[in-house]
Amino acid sequence: MTSSSTSEPAATPRPAGRGVLRKMTARGRDEAHRVASPLELFFDLCFVVAIAQAGIQLVHAVTEGHAGEGILNYAMVFFAIWWAWMNFTWFASAYDNDDALYRVVTLVQIGGVLVLAAGVSRAFEDHDFVVVWLGYAIMRFAMIAQWLRVARSTEGAERTMALRYAGGVLLCQIGWLGLLLLPESGRPWVFLVVAIAEMCVPVFAEKDFTTSWHPHHISERYGLFTIIVLGETIAAATVAVKSAVDEHDALGELLPIAAGGLLIVFSAWWIYFVVPIHGHLRSNAQAFLWGYGHYLIFSSAAAIGAGLEVAVEQAVGKAHISTLAASAAVTLPTALYLLTVWVLHSRYFKVGIAQQAVLPTTALLVILCSFLGDWAVLAAGIVSALAVAVGVTLTARMVVREGAGSA
Repeated sequence: MTSSSTSEPAATPRPAGRGVLRKMTARGRDEAHRVASPLELFFDLCFVVAIAQAGIQLVHAVTEGHAGEGILNYAMVFFAIWWAWMNFTWFASAYDNDDALYRVVTLVQIGGVLVLAAGVSRAFEDHDFVVVWLGYAIMRFAMIAQWLRVARSTEGAERTMALRYAGGVLLCQIGWLGLLLLPESGRPWVFLVVAIAEMCVPVFAEKDFTTSWHPHHISERYGLFTIIVLGETIAAATVAVKSAVDEHDALGELLPIAAGGLLIVFSAWWIYFVVPIHGHLRSNAQAFLWGYGHYLIFSSAAAIGAGLEVAVEQAVGKAHISTLAASAAVTLPTALYLLTVWVLHSRYFKVGIAQQAVLPTTALLVILCSFLGDWAVLAAGIVSALAVAVGVTLTARMVVREGAGSA
């Protein structure tokens, strides 16, 4: 992650070969043909395991009528997953030297997220965060080791920046002990305080020196993770529909949910990838907002899948909630996703009030679909698909007008 700062490292090409150990120096921000590595893709897939576990527990909480408690636990667990993923992503964009030690430490981080995933159910059901804390600690201490390698390989302001990162991460990890030591009533406050402290670490660490993250590489990494999360959403909804059909033979009730869910996910993909964002990320301040804002994009995208599972269970009589509550489990995260993508992506590429109003209006209409009973999810899917169609039409008309004007 980065913030506004006064200096950047000089462009350094990636070293040839793959030694066991080599200096961890900055890669060039304008390095050509920079793409996600196989290790990064493997990293993402393993992190989605933890997201899936958080989604499953959110479904259980909502269907049992404990939506508020479930959402709070989901927000806390998802923050740990997202923050660890994001820290690694921006670090790797600047310092991935692909030597053997770098790979081993990255695999340790993957092991940490799997430990975290194993503790998600206990965190939700028993409010026991020991295993979640341990998994997060493994990931964070691995990150400290990476920053200490940078400090050892660099000097001056860059070395100071790396040491600030290492120290800040360590202090925050100590702060998370509050989840284990304080009474349950105080845990939300611990989460709020330490989460803010975590997000302040990059601001403090990079106040005099900016890491050389690569705009195209970063946008690709975020895009790939968005695809993986949306894929997990489809997988979760598919399993829910299959189970309901096998057990209850309720295909008539489930078809509108399945169709609406597909339309929502397809529209979510289209809306996210309709504009190339990497050029906009060359501004440090915008990159900062964009990177942090994806907490809402990722968490809402995953929550859509959980909401579809809730809607399926309610439709076959397995959930102890109303139709309105089950519909809102889908429509509210969908609306949040649409609004966040508009704030972080789309609004920079829209011209005129009509184009700017498409996604905010769609988000409002999706929320209103919650009141349509058994047809709420299908209606939300149709509204989302219409938003894509309207956006494409308005863009095409603008292109035609610009072409006619230049002619």
